[in-house]
Amino acid sequence: MKLIRFGEPGEEKPGLQLEDGTRVEIPPSFGDYDESFFGGDGLEQLKEWSSSIAIAAPEIDPETRLGPPSCRPSKIICVGLNYSDHAEESGMDAPSEPVLFFKATTAYQGPNDPLVIPEGSVKTDWEVELGVVIGKCAKRVSREYALAHVAGYVLHNDYSEREWQLEKQGQWVKGKSADTFAPCGPWIATTDEIKDPGKLRLWLKINGELKQDGHTKNLIFDVPTIVSYISQFMTLLPGDIISTGTPAGVGFGFKPPQFLKPGDVAELGIDGLGTQQQVAEAEE
Repeated sequence: MKLIRFGEPGEEKPGLQLEDGTRVEIPPSFGDYDESFFGGDGLEQLKEWSSSIAIAAPEIDPETRLGPPSCRPSKIICVGLNYSDHAEESGMDAPSEPVLFFKATTAYQGPNDPLVIPEGSVKTDWEVELGVVIGKCAKRVSREYALAHVAGYVLHNDYSEREWQLEKQGQWVKGKSADTFAPCGPWIATTDEIKDPGKLRLWLKINGELKQDGHTKNLIFDVPTIVSYISQFMTLLPGDIISTGTPAGVGFGFKPPQFLKPGDVAELGIDGLGTQQQVAEAEE
């Protein structure tokens, strides 16, 4: 299934995108795509409903805004330097174990909402990433059973303010967490849609020019390893998002570096997870 949410910011309702691209509402009895939905039997019940009568459900106007495809998660955990080519362009050694940082959940937004470049930012950058949505509470799970705790996958653009991330004291989180810096969607694809998260192409363009063109087969630490590893240090709750890292081609890796300015257009996609587009604008 492809889980979507639609409507104005703060007023989103849950829906599905069907195989033919039609978007439909789901009955209110399912509730929203939140911790309770993912952690309970929401996915199983929705799959049963969708296989029988979803085609007769009320259609959503194709022009309707798509919001973030789940309710705001308890946390967004990111993995840094998880492609060797990105580590190389960053001037850093490939890590011997996953590098973790958090992204504030207030950065979470819809896939095509504008990117707001924060006041004072001079180095706002892009990062196309595969996101993993947790479906079952995970605490110290083994790599062998890690994928049993995954509900699905989502496209994420991990925007970063490089000066705040790398040139100021402290952790990376402050360069990762500005409002609008975590667009996700257009949908969450459940695990039956994505058979192998290690076989996905991911790409990003700026103003029509291809900047990133990578493949998840090149992850240093694959999805089962990441889920298992993170769960050794914290409890992963249903609906939490893990962002798995970005391939080479980010702005600060170019010589000279390239950073976003108002009016720039970012387009990105991952096999099976759709595409996004954000237009950059200055913070008012």
